[in-house]
Amino acid sequence: MAEQTTTHYPDDEIDLRELFATLWRGKWLIIACTIIFAVAGVAYALSKPNIYQASVLLAPAQDDSRANGLPGQLGGLASLAGINIGGGSSNKTVIAKETLQSRAFLTDFIHRHNLSVPLMASNSWSMNAQEWVIDPSIYNQQTGEWQQDKAGKSLKPTDWDMVKRFRELLSVRDNKDTGLVTVTIASESPVAAKQWLELLIKDINEHMRQQDVREAEASIAYLEGKLRETNISGMQQVFYQLIENETRTVMLANAQREYVFKTVDPAVIPQEKSEPKRALIVILAVMLGGMLGVLGVFVGAFVRNSRKPNKA
Repeated sequence: MAEQTTTHYPDDEIDLRELFATLWRGKWLIIACTIIFAVAGVAYALSKPNIYQASVLLAPAQDDSRANGLPGQLGGLASLAGINIGGGSSNKTVIAKETLQSRAFLTDFIHRHNLSVPLMASNSWSMNAQEWVIDPSIYNQQTGEWQQDKAGKSLKPTDWDMVKRFRELLSVRDNKDTGLVTVTIASESPVAAKQWLELLIKDINEHMRQQDVREAEASIAYLEGKLRETNISGMQQVFYQLIENETRTVMLANAQREYVFKTVDPAVIPQEKSEPKRALIVILAVMLGGMLGVLGVFVGAFVRNSRKPNKA
């Protein structure tokens, strides 16, 4: 009768006692990594300046100037003449939101309000003095000139750089359900965040107003020219109605202070910082240090075990 042989398979199960023993042996490495990362996290969190965020809630203004439109034949004639009579407030709001973030508008906004120095040459905001702390190696406040680098090149920022920096501070969000628009600006200065935001909303309203007035006035000039060229009484009546519609557009545009966006909740000087989340930074640093310490212990144990000679 043949002897029954027993085959032994390698034990691939995790030995929890050995696992905890390995962690205990490497406890000092884990503690050291955790402490190092905790200190680094605290240092990094403290080095980050406070960021304050001002916000304003806006509602699209009703486009009363052209909302009524014109009857079918007059509307078709106006379209052929290149006159917009039924734009509606929704299209104007979409255009205004895109214009608000456009490179051309922001470039003009930065230069108009002299924001290049606080945007590109400031180190921080002094709460005591309520003014920007300017880096003298970048901008000379006494002479009002930008410094030069070692190669003799001016450190004056380009429009591209300034718009890129401003876009990092600006946020435009719209609520699809209510149609309301929230615009926020983040800055180290709570005062500047509020002031810049108010200027931005004021300027976009004025920009869209002037644009519509210019278009309406150009349409009026075109229609008056066509009116002088025709002797047909029916066509003259059509031109008079179109001119009346464009004149109403100019009058209402000049009468509305908030042309595209009406302020629902105005901007105020923020009293609480929005960034950085220092406690969260430290917690993440501690967790990362602990995980790297544990990983280092396991890697070291694996290397030591792999170097042991296999027993026959």
